[in-house]
Amino acid sequence: MVFSSLLFLFVFLSISMGIYLLVPKKHRNTVLLVSSLIFYAWGGPRYLLLLLGETAISWFCALAIQARKKQPARRTWLVIECVSLLGLLAFFKYTPLISSTIESITGVPTEIPQIVLPIGISFYTFQLLSYVIDVYRKEVKAQPSYWKLLLYSSLFHQCIAGPIVRYKTVADEIDNRSVTFNDVYAGIRRFSVGLAKKAILANGIAQVSDALLSTNAATLEATPAFGVWVGSIAFMLQLYLDFSAYSDMAIGMGRMVGFHYLENFNYPYMAVTVQDFWRRWHISLSSFFRDYVYIPLGGNRVGTLVYVRNMITVWFLTGLWHGASWSYVLWGLYYLCFLLLEKFVIKQRIPNGWNRVYTLSVVLLATVIFRFEDFDTLLIALRGLIGLNAGGFFSWSAWSTLLSNIFLIAACIVACTSLSVWVERLCAVWAKKSTIGFVFYSFEQAAIPLVLLGLSVLALIGNAYNPFLYFQF
Repeated sequence: MVFSSLLFLFVFLSISMGIYLLVPKKHRNTVLLVSSLIFYAWGGPRYLLLLLGETAISWFCALAIQARKKQPARRTWLVIECVSLLGLLAFFKYTPLISSTIESITGVPTEIPQIVLPIGISFYTFQLLSYVIDVYRKEVKAQPSYWKLLLYSSLFHQCIAGPIVRYKTVADEIDNRSVTFNDVYAGIRRFSVGLAKKAILANGIAQVSDALLSTNAATLEATPAFGVWVGSIAFMLQLYLDFSAYSDMAIGMGRMVGFHYLENFNYPYMAVTVQDFWRRWHISLSSFFRDYVYIPLGGNRVGTLVYVRNMITVWFLTGLWHGASWSYVLWGLYYLCFLLLEKFVIKQRIPNGWNRVYTLSVVLLATVIFRFEDFDTLLIALRGLIGLNAGGFFSWSAWSTLLSNIFLIAACIVACTSLSVWVERLCAVWAKKSTIGFVFYSFEQAAIPLVLLGLSVLALIGNAYNPFLYFQF
């Protein structure tokens, strides 16, 4: 079950929220926990045991760490936590990659084990690790109730698609939170924005990227350079809209029940450097690796060689976290190269304006690398960008695809900027100065969630109801 499905909207979310708001406050955590476990079990009941088990390990290790005063004993329980959770993550996520790599070198094993990846294991593993590490650092107190820690690790808002929520962010709200009308409204509005991003924009632009940047090698070989460029830009837009949409919906649903999750995306395509891009993109993941890997290794307060070693470690792990393929590691190391160039060579030498062009160009090529798990197909895509494939440089078919979707592409580009925030602020200022402005602003505040939800539902019902189909050439 995904957030952008009619089953989730009209059955699961409606029923769970209705029950949550109707029951007495003392029972709301129970309702939220049961709802979260049902949501998780929907995608694979047997893997619910894994979530329960990892939470139990983290709960016990955190209590053991807090109960011990001597540092060696505390460190032992931290090691047990890290080995247990990272070992389980490695087994389920990376066994096929490790086996295939060994097989390509030695010829054995003859059969690569196929292991189904449990839903959300990367997210809840990192959340539980951050919780136990924070207890070890004495930044938070261990949660005495297993069920409350399970609520934290299984919250259906963010359990399967992020953001990575630190325990200290929501520790107080697990027991002490209140929900006002403004919270519910703000949550619904944020959720509706995320749903529209996914159902209308991301799903729509995905069709363009699939048509022009196909993962099928033969189809990609026949695509002209113009089509590969348009497809790459479409996929770049799709990635942001897809990922940020789920964060928007998670933040919105959390707000509806009194949880305040931190922002996960801050208009990354408006960045002026690659470093700035990674301050804005998947913030919860970047901050996790910064706080729990990079800084413990010494951060940047070390010599140049150690600093480079720290960066290599972080970006190798960042790439590997995204998927069990060496292409993701290549993607991470690609970003590493530009971060090191900016640190030691480029610095602040690129003029304003051109720095945005540079950053978007780097991110665009990274997006192409991210698209393909197979290296041979990736090479075809890279050749296609410079017109060295059979498709040449241009085709009227690719041009027609661009024209047919020009309004959709324009809407996606606008959605990747802070233009809507700027317009919202102007309307708020106008509302304070004018009666007409107040009436317009009040109407807009009430109408936007309803309009976005309505259009999103129509888009989910079928492409025939996608509003952008009425603006095609």
